[in-house]
Amino acid sequence: LELLFPPSYSLFAETLMDSRWATTELAWTTFPESGWEEVSGYDDSMSPIRTYQVCNVRQPNQNNWLRTDYVPRKGVLRVYVELKFSVRDCASIPNIPGSCKETFNLFYYESEGDVATDSSPLWKENPYVKVDTIAPDESFSLLEAGRINTKVRSFGPLSKAGFYLAFQDLGACMSLISVRVFFKKCSTTIANFAVFPETATGAEATSLVIAPGACVANAMEVSVPLKLYCNGDGEWMVPVGSCTCVAGYEPAGENTQCQVHPACIPGTFKSKFGEGTCAPCPANSRTSSRGANICPCLNGFYRADSDPPDSSCTTIPLAPRNVISSVNETSLSLEWDEPMDTGGRGDLVYNVVCKKCLRDLSPCTRCDDNVDIAPRRLGMRQRKVVVRNLQAHTRYSFEVQAVNGVSGKNPSSPNYSTVNITTNQAAPSAVPTVHLMRSTADTLSLSWLPPEKPNGVILDYEIKYQERGQAMAHTVTSQHSSVNVEGLRAATPYVVQVRARTVAGYGRYSNPMDFSTNLHISSGRKKSVQDQLTLIIGSVLAGLVVVVALVVIAVVCLKKQRSGSELEYTEKLQQYISPGVKVYIDPFTYEDPNDAVHEFAKEIDISCVKIEEVIGAGEFGEVCRGRLKQAGRREMVVAIKTLKAGYTERQRRDFLAEASIMGQFDHPNVIRLEGVLTRSCPVLIITEFMENGALDSFLRLNDGRFTMTQLVGMLRGIAAGMKYLSDMNYVHRDLAARNILVNSNLVCKVSDFGLSRFLDDTSADPTYTSSLGGKIPIRWTAPEAIAFRKFTSASDVWSYGIVMWEVVSYGERPYWDMSNQDVMTAVEQDYRLPPPMDCPMVLHQLMLECWMKERNLRPKFSRIVSTLDKLLRNAASLKVVTSSYSGKSQNIATYFIPFVTALLHDWKRLLKMSLCRDNIIKSGTRGADVEKQEVMKDLLRLGGTLPGHNRKSPEDSQEIIRQQMSQTLPIRV
Repeated sequence: LELLFPPSYSLFAETLMDSRWATTELAWTTFPESGWEEVSGYDDSMSPIRTYQVCNVRQPNQNNWLRTDYVPRKGVLRVYVELKFSVRDCASIPNIPGSCKETFNLFYYESEGDVATDSSPLWKENPYVKVDTIAPDESFSLLEAGRINTKVRSFGPLSKAGFYLAFQDLGACMSLISVRVFFKKCSTTIANFAVFPETATGAEATSLVIAPGACVANAMEVSVPLKLYCNGDGEWMVPVGSCTCVAGYEPAGENTQCQVHPACIPGTFKSKFGEGTCAPCPANSRTSSRGANICPCLNGFYRADSDPPDSSCTTIPLAPRNVISSVNETSLSLEWDEPMDTGGRGDLVYNVVCKKCLRDLSPCTRCDDNVDIAPRRLGMRQRKVVVRNLQAHTRYSFEVQAVNGVSGKNPSSPNYSTVNITTNQAAPSAVPTVHLMRSTADTLSLSWLPPEKPNGVILDYEIKYQERGQAMAHTVTSQHSSVNVEGLRAATPYVVQVRARTVAGYGRYSNPMDFSTNLHISSGRKKSVQDQLTLIIGSVLAGLVVVVALVVIAVVCLKKQRSGSELEYTEKLQQYISPGVKVYIDPFTYEDPNDAVHEFAKEIDISCVKIEEVIGAGEFGEVCRGRLKQAGRREMVVAIKTLKAGYTERQRRDFLAEASIMGQFDHPNVIRLEGVLTRSCPVLIITEFMENGALDSFLRLNDGRFTMTQLVGMLRGIAAGMKYLSDMNYVHRDLAARNILVNSNLVCKVSDFGLSRFLDDTSADPTYTSSLGGKIPIRWTAPEAIAFRKFTSASDVWSYGIVMWEVVSYGERPYWDMSNQDVMTAVEQDYRLPPPMDCPMVLHQLMLECWMKERNLRPKFSRIVSTLDKLLRNAASLKVVTSSYSGKSQNIATYFIPFVTALLHDWKRLLKMSLCRDNIIKSGTRGADVEKQEVMKDLLRLGGTLPGHNRKSPEDSQEIIRQQMSQTLPIRV
């Protein structure tokens, strides 16, 4: 569609009010008189302007208001406000109280006319509507020049004739330099021989406004209706319908008008009626006929299937030049130069083919999937790769191919260069994570799995340990994958690392792990514990627990014998015999919700907290970074949420409710609450500080920088946190990448518990039913939660599937620019998000399971964690990548999914495939799944491929279909 209807982009903004235009005093309304003050100044070009400033930082409890003149809205629904301002750094002002601010608030008030007075509307947040808390990017000190900040905010929809802007200062030293109010619109344009009028943007930033079109003179409609969409940024997009020149006319003026044309003479061509002019044949093609619609290519030149008829004919590239190889143990680096001739095309890419050669004269064979070629094997634009995981002392042959869009047209293509290498002996890879089996007052019992790539026979292991914070380290060796480290100090934390040794030397150490020895237990204490244990064992309840534990241990032991993995056995045993998980308690069930804060959150003294800088604005106030220093603990960096001044008791209760919720959680993948300050002003919530911020923005800033294993590790951490919350009967309701925080070690933690609710565990189908409407994040929410307000852990699993898609696509917006209504319609019609670029097939399969329409068929978080653990242990499974597409073309394609579905059903009915389905249903098989199964089989028989596989060979596509049939379409009898 983008090729047939290229969009005409035009961004145009019209100004409603600009304070820089003022030639006299602005005379805006202020309250009180001692607050904002109008002064004269100069802008960047030294032109005189009128500004407002305020600096009452030495007086506490500031509440200074500034209101603009009336601004008519001219019928637009959404307006934008551009603010230029400077703010004084509070730290640079000596001897001031703690009430100094570096932010201010922006409000608006709608009115049918200019009716405001000095006392009306009232100078408080209501009846004004708050737009945002404005924080500067840079503040300045006394010795520095003022730093001008520019912020743009928007609000809408507007319904009255005009509005006022208002600015609230709560104790800042700042200058409001200029205020500009404008709206965006799409200007008049001509596209596809149709004229579209000037159109203002919609009420929301994501709204699409339809503009009808009309054909230009001497043109007729090809498809109707004629319309363009004007988006919230003032851009034309998604053309629908088109016109073409009538017979006897040809396009002119860049497809803006139609003019009379003669017939094409020899040596020229016109590919389609009504489109384009009679043009000379492109390079490397010719025609001798009159009125030709295409010029054939000369011998040895070709056009790709996707090339338009008016494109030049091109040829295949020559082989890459100067291939250089560098072997380092079992790794290889390959570099090469561009071919002498690229074939005249701009789509040149390179393929690297790995072949393993035996020592005899037998032919070389393709390398297995364990060989890692980075950044990729096929379709690279880079001229350098790194090959890892080769076998030691083995001969390999590598082909570096140069390929372009017409390489498949030549039987002898592609051209390639060959390099032969032999790998060296290599040390073993790093030992996986070390596990603590048990600890005593002077002993740590440790175990680990052998390295994934031993590269030879493991001779022994070296275990290095040292007290945390001490420089001196000790080592012991072990012939097995376990050891007892003895002679340690009681109640002392130790840092432990392990590495393996072969004849090639030592491998890399494992990641440092912290383990602690136990305290000494006195004889009196032991006797007390034994007495209590005897009483407990004598009870009926404990007897039942012991019986269940013995059965579970027996089952796990059998699994251990079959798997042969001591580590898996230990982890499963600890899982089954661990004490029961506590249940979440809703703080709003307390008669006084403030009691929940004191029960679940620790009260911190104000002297232990130091606020350093404002890093953002939250729902209830500012969010700051600071430091927490408590007695007996190291000073730590923390995030501090503040409750804004002038709060109501209900706002205070809702603000502290999140602390009451967080205080009940203790998991490495759930944000940790450090404490609260309820007896000071302002009220504070203190949590651990996550250096990398929200996951979605972090991924967008680091697009393509992580390996798939790292991304799966992030997903595993999120799933583990959600499993913990689910086990506590806790539903999050707003699980999204924006609500996942990332620390400096790439550990992801679930946060933002504002929408969560309590589950009744006594119900067979526990749900939470909201009695209020409220806003629901449509793109992340399960269909039953949208339709019936039914929130369960299964709806959280649906949201987790969307988070998986966000992570693999590096923070792309789910469903792109589709409206919320279109998203709900598409999901209801069984449309699901396609795999992002380079997405492993197993990950997209897990996403589809999370998006099952029947919520009881979705996996539990425990199974999701188990699945991701298996993927991390078997990295080769992450290298099977699904076919995917990205970009705005997907947005348009989604509108045609219902039509493709209908076409498939009609095609199946014509071929009488439903007879097979009816026979199976009569035999007692559930029809819906069998119908899908039969469609897949029929596609295989007829040589068809699934959507998204059209870039693969028929054999590859059929194999993918078989894999998806076996994984996603089981027949249930």
